[in-house]
Amino acid sequence: MTDAIRAEGLVKEFKGKTALAGVDLVARSGAVLGVLGPNGSGKTTTVRILATLLRPDAGHAAVGGFDVVKRPHDVRRLIGLTGQYAAVDADLSGTQNLVLIARLLGYSRPDARARAAELMERFRLADAAERAAKTYSGGMRRRLDLAASLVGRPSLLFLDEPTTGLDPHSRNELWEVVRELVQDDVTVLLTTQYLEEADQLADDIMVLDHGKVISRGTPDELKMRAGSQVLQVSPVEPGLLPRVAAIVEAVSGSEVRSGESTASASVTDPAVLPEVVRRLDDGGIAVAELTLRKPSLDEVFLALTGRPADDVPAADPAASPERTTA
Repeated sequence: MTDAIRAEGLVKEFKGKTALAGVDLVARSGAVLGVLGPNGSGKTTTVRILATLLRPDAGHAAVGGFDVVKRPHDVRRLIGLTGQYAAVDADLSGTQNLVLIARLLGYSRPDARARAAELMERFRLADAAERAAKTYSGGMRRRLDLAASLVGRPSLLFLDEPTTGLDPHSRNELWEVVRELVQDDVTVLLTTQYLEEADQLADDIMVLDHGKVISRGTPDELKMRAGSQVLQVSPVEPGLLPRVAAIVEAVSGSEVRSGESTASASVTDPAVLPEVVRRLDDGGIAVAELTLRKPSLDEVFLALTGRPADDVPAADPAASPERTTA
């Protein structure tokens, strides 16, 4: 695969505060690059630079082979952008929103209506095509917002936290749409705080923290990079969890993380599993679940940064409650 996006040494400051501190990025054509990180990590700043909405203070980037600073108009002809908040006109119908954008992009009136109808059908909105967008559910409005980004048939799509605020069902629907786009050879750069989302959609992942890339690779590579497997034990009787945690800690030699009904710990030696089973059996403790698995992306982030992914209250200075169209 060729590189659809390549950036080197991106630096951006806002009022003396560093948002990006030398970010390198590569997105392969026809694949999904997940840019993963908490609030304040620099995800939105990165997207806005690549979408030609911000100029970097240092470094350079090319999208579709075009320099984002020297040839921004060529970049904009290639891309679509959907931000964190749906920005369709609530008083217009779904069809009217798409026709308006198509006309702004130079479509004739018949071609604009045809393109709108095609997208409303593709995004499973045809039954609501003539209804005002303000009557749509949150998931429907996000799908309409994504459809609006695709009116001009972009070959690269920037999705900046597209499932923010959606319920699980709507999120799954949007994930399916993204998968369909990739099947049509659209390159997607997806920023997200949801580790499950990156795991589900991304071919490659880069992890940002405080404006720096702290790791990159495929989801499986990042999980392996955490350096261990995770032993997870759930007793049949929740009241026995403290005893289970003590056994796991004694055998693994690792700090145990306890949930409501589960004790888990990082392990490096597979022989830990049968030893834990033996001690549980000796203690007469029945288990509902006992697994040895790869770490989740949540656990990878914790291993990389020493803190959970959501443990950062600061906001990205480039983030905005409004969507800006490239």
